[in-house]
Amino acid sequence: MLHTLLEKQLRAAVTDVLPDADTTSVLVRPCPDPKFGDYQTNALMSVAKARKMNPRQLATDVVAKLDASQWCDKVEIAGAGFLNFRLKTDAITQTLQAAFRGEHLFFAKTATPRTIVIDFSSPNVAKPMHVGHIRSTGIGDALQRVLRLLGHHVVTDNHIGDWGTQFGKLLLGWKQSLDKAALERDAIAELERLYKVINAECDANPARLEEAKQELVKLQAGDADNLAIWKEMIRLSQVQFDTIYGRLGVKFDHTLGESYYNPWLGNVVNDLLQRGIAKESEGAVGVFSDGSMPPKEDPFLVNRDGEWVADPALVRKSDGGFNYMTTDLATIEYRLKTWSPNEIIYVVDDRQAPHFRKLFLTFGRWQPDAAKRVKLRHVGFGKILGDDGKPFKTRSGDTVKLGDLLDEAVERALKVVSEKNPDLSEAQQREIARVVGIGAVKYADLLPNRQSDYVFSWDKMLAMNGNTAPYLQYAYARIRSIFRKADEAGDWRAAMSSIQLNAPEEIGMARHLLNFGLALEAVGDECRPNFLCNYLYELAGYFATFYEACPVLKAEGTERATRLLLCELTARVLKQGLEALGIEVLEQM
Repeated sequence: MLHTLLEKQLRAAVTDVLPDADTTSVLVRPCPDPKFGDYQTNALMSVAKARKMNPRQLATDVVAKLDASQWCDKVEIAGAGFLNFRLKTDAITQTLQAAFRGEHLFFAKTATPRTIVIDFSSPNVAKPMHVGHIRSTGIGDALQRVLRLLGHHVVTDNHIGDWGTQFGKLLLGWKQSLDKAALERDAIAELERLYKVINAECDANPARLEEAKQELVKLQAGDADNLAIWKEMIRLSQVQFDTIYGRLGVKFDHTLGESYYNPWLGNVVNDLLQRGIAKESEGAVGVFSDGSMPPKEDPFLVNRDGEWVADPALVRKSDGGFNYMTTDLATIEYRLKTWSPNEIIYVVDDRQAPHFRKLFLTFGRWQPDAAKRVKLRHVGFGKILGDDGKPFKTRSGDTVKLGDLLDEAVERALKVVSEKNPDLSEAQQREIARVVGIGAVKYADLLPNRQSDYVFSWDKMLAMNGNTAPYLQYAYARIRSIFRKADEAGDWRAAMSSIQLNAPEEIGMARHLLNFGLALEAVGDECRPNFLCNYLYELAGYFATFYEACPVLKAEGTERATRLLLCELTARVLKQGLEALGIEVLEQM
């Protein structure tokens, strides 16, 4: 909150000195080294450079116009034009008390809310959700939670894979090889079995492949039997999806699968052809390079044997069928007409980056006016690896099913919980294990830089120390236990009007609490939940240092009130921060 007030005053001072300056890039951020102050800005140097001014002189002129005395001691000019701000202890104290009263939690909702569509998770019908889905699902859910918290209007859409060539094979398998008892026991496992059987037969026998193609043609032509079977496959898959999402605490505003856009695909291709953006080639229709960028940067070209050749974005195959590019173009058009977003975010793995470059550029050429109104953004992520450095698999080499992974996480957590808290009832142990196990998996996935691959490790993610969900959940539960004891001693809330920060550990923790809003804004701006993970881990570290050095319940008077207030606000920020990552907390562990 205080950094926002400082930023506002600083921008006003810059405008006083340079009335035509664009102040949107004038930002105040925490000092990397506390010895220089609490906050700093280097923005004046770039403002000065753009105008060929002396940056230190500009800094001097701005400071002369800057009134920050309400919150800061003297503003210092450092180096070539840095400004360092050192907060007054009174300003910190007042901010803490306002947060305690519930006036804020160190962040403010944006004054300029945007409408943001987030496309994430997107599993395929008739296939089990696997370990890879944790990435898109967890990152997408954390982003929508943070952006809503900051006051943006968010629309979430689960663009499930419910159309395409695989359904010809699935329909053939359903009609000829379905085991109804197996379908009742585990529908997705049976659908997966059918696909594997028919797929192997199609690979071995061209006639079998032709049969599957005919089933697909009938489906696409609206055959009543095939449509009924296809709808049943979607219904059975949705049951599985809902179960997994329920366990993960993930909800969507819309689930509009690929099939939803079928009625518009022909129109998309015809419009692209009429506008001269797409052209026919070898019976197919594609969007080719328009020569507007160097070959190395042009996604519509590929280098083969030292020569740049066409690598078009296909929108209609030679057999007349459509593909992902066509569907994705129709989807953007629908989203713009339906929700008028300022931004559409696709949380999809980094291997799809070339597809999204082609998609965004194609849409820009197709509908240039609409493209100017919306920011299209691919939020990519890396792979989950096993100990061998290869993609994470089961011992038998199969893909790890997400449901099985969550089961194992909860079982492993239950083993730890029952050893540490044998006196709790089985129901309590299981609830703690559920929250800890699923939280551990989600947090381990959100913690790395999303574009990095990371090695899956049960021991690391379930550890009670280090940067893990259990460590943060335990820090929260530990603080709640302080208040159970404080409540026994009487009403401690009445003393909160008189607090005083004295010990360096108190001041250090207070200053870190002030930066919660900055961490949330960084997540929203960069689409990187790891910024929030690291902020919360640092907060828990500050708390551990504070708790060691500053007795809370044994303290008296103003000192006791100050320390209880810091404990309470730390608990609130930990809880809100973990909730923003989609992770639950426990009052007791």
